[in-house]
Amino acid sequence: MTTRRWHILRAALLALLVLLLIALAAVWWLLAGSRPRLDGRRMLPGLEASVSISRDALGTVTIEGNHRADISYAMGYVHAQERFFEMDLMRRMSAGELSALVGPAALKVDLNHRRHRLRAVAEAAYAQLPPAQKHALDRYRDGVNAGLADLREKPWEYLLLGSRPQPWRSEDSALVIAAMYLDLSRDGRNARELHLAQMRAVLPGPLVDFLLAPDPDWEAPLSGRLSRLPVVPGADVFDLRQQSPAPAANSLTAALAPALDAPRPGSNSFAVASTLTGNGAAMLANDMHLGLRVPNIWFRTRLRYPDPSAPNGQRDVNGVSLPGTPAIIIGSNGQVAWGFTNSYGDWADWVRVQRDPADPDRYKVPAGWAKFETHEEHIQVKGQPDTILEVRDTRWGPVMGKDADGTPLALAWIAQLPRAYNLGLMQFEHVPDVAAALNLAPQLGLPPQNLLVADRAGQIGWTIAGNSIPLRVGIDPLLPSDWSKPGRGWQGWAAPAQYPRIEHPAGGRLWTANNRTVDGAALALLGNGGHDLGARARQIRDDLHARISFAPADLLDIQLDDRAMFLLRWQQLLQRTLANSKAPALEQLRQLTHAWRGRAAVDSVDYRLVRAFRNQVSEAVLAPFAARVKQQHADFSWPAHNSAEAAVWMMIRQQPAWLLDSKYANWHALLTDAASQVAHKLGQQPGGLAARSWGELNRSDIEHPLSAALPAWLARFIDMPDQPLPGDNNMPRVAAPGFGASERMDVSPGHAAQGILEMPGGQSDNPLSPFFGAGHQDWVAGRPTPLLPGKAEHTLTLRPSGR
Repeated sequence: MTTRRWHILRAALLALLVLLLIALAAVWWLLAGSRPRLDGRRMLPGLEASVSISRDALGTVTIEGNHRADISYAMGYVHAQERFFEMDLMRRMSAGELSALVGPAALKVDLNHRRHRLRAVAEAAYAQLPPAQKHALDRYRDGVNAGLADLREKPWEYLLLGSRPQPWRSEDSALVIAAMYLDLSRDGRNARELHLAQMRAVLPGPLVDFLLAPDPDWEAPLSGRLSRLPVVPGADVFDLRQQSPAPAANSLTAALAPALDAPRPGSNSFAVASTLTGNGAAMLANDMHLGLRVPNIWFRTRLRYPDPSAPNGQRDVNGVSLPGTPAIIIGSNGQVAWGFTNSYGDWADWVRVQRDPADPDRYKVPAGWAKFETHEEHIQVKGQPDTILEVRDTRWGPVMGKDADGTPLALAWIAQLPRAYNLGLMQFEHVPDVAAALNLAPQLGLPPQNLLVADRAGQIGWTIAGNSIPLRVGIDPLLPSDWSKPGRGWQGWAAPAQYPRIEHPAGGRLWTANNRTVDGAALALLGNGGHDLGARARQIRDDLHARISFAPADLLDIQLDDRAMFLLRWQQLLQRTLANSKAPALEQLRQLTHAWRGRAAVDSVDYRLVRAFRNQVSEAVLAPFAARVKQQHADFSWPAHNSAEAAVWMMIRQQPAWLLDSKYANWHALLTDAASQVAHKLGQQPGGLAARSWGELNRSDIEHPLSAALPAWLARFIDMPDQPLPGDNNMPRVAAPGFGASERMDVSPGHAAQGILEMPGGQSDNPLSPFFGAGHQDWVAGRPTPLLPGKAEHTLTLRPSGR
């Protein structure tokens, strides 16, 4: 190469390098410009007095002011600066407006959610709120918009999407609550009850009852009896040997996943009275299980303001807030600590809509005929013309499906009612004791939850929180029904006196984990929306009874309990099944699961193999029944949240020949084939069976919502590290890819200095923020991080403009 050519090449390379550096500098400048303000003073309109916003090393925000209205404004300011994009996603998701921001990839979600017309619901909910709650939302709204405007650059996600953030509206906070309704109900489709109806339309009733029966071996209710052991139906009810073989499905694995305890939104919460704490106060633990993302859904928050009802005249509230609302969701006010778990009551029903044969625009109601309301919903799609969705509404809800005979079905769901939304939760900042907290619970406008509370005086209590428990009359709530006859359907709402309630339990212990909590009339009132099997709740109950004294660290130990009590009998079954096997692969499987460690640890090979065996057996046992339903209903999958553990285990124990898939000679052949399937599927992977650790499969997978749209090398800068995690579904330490404990809180009211609050995903969504990913590694490792903020690293003061 000549000297001249070399100089030309070097100049070109230098120019390219300069351009690259300029591009990187521009990216850094834009990212840096969307970081929140951490220090200094800002003059802003609308404040009554100055508000101090300080942050510790984890980004925990302490907001201190003289008026709660100013606190709401400052919360909005901080939330917008740290989390506006995530707030925007939540309001758009529930309103069915995601496609306008991200394009046609979100259209399917928008079409499903827009049918509920939740933006109209949110507007109506805001309009009927008490003046004080409206004022709180208005102040929060003003703070959000002030915080958004006070960023030098709009949040970086909008730069990536080429969009502009839209101002926050007061009713948008109701849409954030609606997003929680959707998440906790599996998108508001109530598919579970449709699949129940499909099963009952194809299979005999006693067989369906058996297949869906709860398992008393694992139940741990707070009150009432255990369920009865299910009875295996006789050959006179159903005999597979007399049935023509169902056509082979491509795969029933996906259809049967809900029967195998697939991850679903839920939580753990438990409490102990002062007789077990030694400090005179009760103690509470809460870890809410949700889909995990970057940043986390919750925001570490402390609020301090004057309050005459507080013991020292100063209210000090510690916990987590939900960006998009001005409330502390769970936490402690110094007198009471509170936490939630999803109740899995039944809050939605399908209504058979009887059309007028003479006028298709009318449908039958108890007083005669009513007109359908038709709404033309315009769904904006980025880069494309609007998609038009016609929604036909009835007095009970929108028409969203058809029954097996073609009758239109309308969905009655409490989330579609304005009454189901309010800011009553903010009053928890002031409740003085357990009794007051339980009295407040029936007034809260949120998805009905198990509420556990513990107070400074040493008492604990439980009830259901939520103001919209329907009173059902004349219908089977698990099947589509006709509400056109007088006196049928939802006939009002449960009064506070009807809510089940437990105070001062004799043993000084309470627990909930999405399991059935009550029986009898209380269970009939709440309904069954798919209670958890109960193994997790039972293990928590047993952990609580294994100790006679507790500190917050002891509650955290229970939250981190990854012992596999649920799979012990399956490990023993696998060993019996393979006792006389001569096949080398099966012998290796037997040896690898013989020394049972009994933990869902990241290096546990035995746990993963036994778990795979249980799933393979369950699928083989249930396949002939699911195949018959799927033959007539192609969209069938096992009803969500309905474990088939009781039925599967009973059939394995009793081995009824008439309920065995004809492809197997006997039940031992089914078990051996399941073991062979496990050995083959996992053994052919690199390293063979011995390399199949639980951590290889169970990884954190906690990503930013936009990372899927980026190249992998770039996405890693906005995602959390993908790490192996201990834990699983049927144990206290719940963990699955992209799913698990969204926080772990352990606190004794009045003793917050000893409290614990772990949180994954970090506090900020900006990769250049010092709080991006803060605390995440402690959550992964189960290391306790303090509930109370540490030393203030940054302080920002908001002052009223013009003063």
